[in-house]
Amino acid sequence: MLIGELSRRTGVSARSLRYYEAQGLLEARRGTNGYRAYDEDAVASVRKIRALLRAGLSTEVIRQVLPCARGEQGGFDWCAELRAILDGELADLDEQIEALRRSRGALVGLLAER
Repeated sequence: MLIGELSRRTGVSARSLRYYEAQGLLEARRGTNGYRAYDEDAVASVRKIRALLRAGLSTEVIRQVLPCARGEQGGFDWCAELRAILDGELADLDEQIEALRRSRGALVGLLAER
Protein backbone atom coordinates (compact mmCIF):
# COMPACT_ATOMS: atom_id res chain seq x y z
CA MET A 1 0.00 0.00 0.00
CA LEU A 2 1.14 3.55 -0.62
CA ILE A 3 1.78 6.09 2.11
CA GLY A 4 -1.57 7.82 1.58
CA GLU A 5 -3.50 4.62 2.18
CA LEU A 6 -1.43 3.78 5.27
CA SER A 7 -2.12 7.28 6.53
CA ARG A 8 -5.87 6.88 6.00
CA ARG A 9 -5.98 3.44 7.60
CA THR A 10 -4.04 4.49 10.70
CA GLY A 11 -5.05 8.13 11.10
CA VAL A 12 -1.36 9.09 11.15
CA SER A 13 -0.11 11.82 8.84
CA ALA A 14 2.16 10.96 5.94
CA ARG A 15 4.74 13.29 7.48
CA SER A 16 4.74 11.23 10.69
CA LEU A 17 5.01 8.00 8.72
CA ARG A 18 8.07 9.36 6.89
CA TYR A 19 9.51 10.36 10.29
CA TYR A 20 8.93 6.84 11.65
CA GLU A 21 10.74 5.47 8.63
CA ALA A 22 13.66 7.88 9.13
CA GLN A 23 13.88 6.79 12.77
CA GLY A 24 14.09 3.11 11.76
CA LEU A 25 10.65 2.27 13.17
CA LEU A 26 8.89 1.51 9.90
CA GLU A 27 10.09 -0.05 6.68
CA ALA A 28 8.98 0.79 3.18
CA ARG A 29 10.04 -0.53 -0.16
CA ARG A 30 10.58 1.89 -3.01
CA GLY A 31 8.86 1.19 -6.29
CA THR A 32 10.46 1.95 -9.63
CA ASN A 33 8.53 5.22 -9.52
CA GLY A 34 10.19 6.09 -6.17
CA TYR A 35 6.96 5.84 -4.19
CA ARG A 36 7.00 4.22 -0.77
CA ALA A 37 5.17 0.89 -0.60
CA TYR A 38 4.24 -0.66 2.75
CA ASP A 39 3.31 -4.24 3.59
CA GLU A 40 -0.06 -5.01 5.15
CA ASP A 41 1.54 -5.49 8.59
CA ALA A 42 2.58 -1.81 8.57
CA VAL A 43 -0.90 -0.91 9.86
CA ALA A 44 -0.34 -2.94 13.05
CA SER A 45 3.21 -1.61 13.36
CA VAL A 46 2.04 2.00 13.20
CA ARG A 47 -0.62 1.31 15.85
CA LYS A 48 2.03 -0.17 18.12
CA ILE A 49 4.37 2.76 17.52
CA ARG A 50 1.56 5.17 18.43
CA ALA A 51 0.75 3.22 21.62
CA LEU A 52 4.40 3.32 22.67
CA LEU A 53 4.65 7.03 21.90
CA ARG A 54 1.53 7.67 24.02
CA ALA A 55 3.27 5.81 26.84
CA GLY A 56 6.00 8.45 26.65
CA LEU A 57 8.74 6.34 25.10
CA SER A 58 11.30 7.95 22.81
CA THR A 59 11.73 6.71 19.26
CA GLU A 60 15.12 5.32 20.30
CA VAL A 61 13.51 3.15 22.98
CA ILE A 62 10.67 2.20 20.63
CA ARG A 63 13.24 1.02 18.08
CA GLN A 64 14.60 -1.32 20.76
CA VAL A 65 11.27 -2.73 21.93
CA LEU A 66 9.34 -2.85 18.65
CA PRO A 67 10.73 -6.29 17.69
CA CYS A 68 9.01 -7.66 20.81
CA ALA A 69 5.71 -6.07 19.83
CA ARG A 70 4.17 -9.10 18.17
CA GLY A 71 0.56 -10.11 17.79
CA GLU A 72 -2.65 -8.48 16.67
CA GLN A 73 -4.57 -5.55 18.13
CA GLY A 74 -1.45 -3.80 19.38
CA GLY A 75 -0.58 -6.61 21.79
CA PHE A 76 2.92 -7.18 23.01
CA ASP A 77 4.87 -10.38 23.35
CA TRP A 78 6.40 -9.79 26.77
CA CYS A 79 9.91 -10.99 26.01
CA ALA A 80 12.42 -10.46 28.81
CA GLU A 81 14.16 -7.62 26.99
CA LEU A 82 10.92 -5.67 26.52
CA ARG A 83 9.95 -6.07 30.15
CA ALA A 84 13.38 -4.90 31.37
CA ILE A 85 13.39 -1.84 29.11
CA LEU A 86 9.86 -0.81 30.09
CA ASP A 87 10.63 -1.35 33.79
CA GLY A 88 13.64 0.96 33.35
CA GLU A 89 11.53 3.59 31.60
CA LEU A 90 8.97 3.41 34.41
CA ALA A 91 11.71 3.89 37.01
CA ASP A 92 12.99 6.92 35.08
CA LEU A 93 9.47 8.40 35.03
CA ASP A 94 9.12 7.87 38.78
CA GLU A 95 12.41 9.73 39.32
CA GLN A 96 11.24 12.60 37.13
CA ILE A 97 7.94 12.80 39.02
CA GLU A 98 9.79 12.94 42.34
CA ALA A 99 12.11 15.67 41.04
CA LEU A 100 9.07 17.68 39.93
CA ARG A 101 7.48 17.25 43.37
CA ARG A 102 10.64 18.58 45.01
CA SER A 103 10.75 21.53 42.60
CA ARG A 104 7.08 22.24 43.25
CA GLY A 105 7.66 22.15 47.00
CA ALA A 106 10.56 24.57 46.70
CA LEU A 107 8.45 26.93 44.60
CA VAL A 108 5.57 26.78 47.06
CA GLY A 109 8.08 27.59 49.80
CA LEU A 110 9.33 30.63 47.92
CA LEU A 111 5.83 31.88 47.33
CA ALA A 112 4.96 31.40 51.01
CA GLU A 113 7.81 33.74 51.99
CA ARG A 114 6.13 36.71 50.29
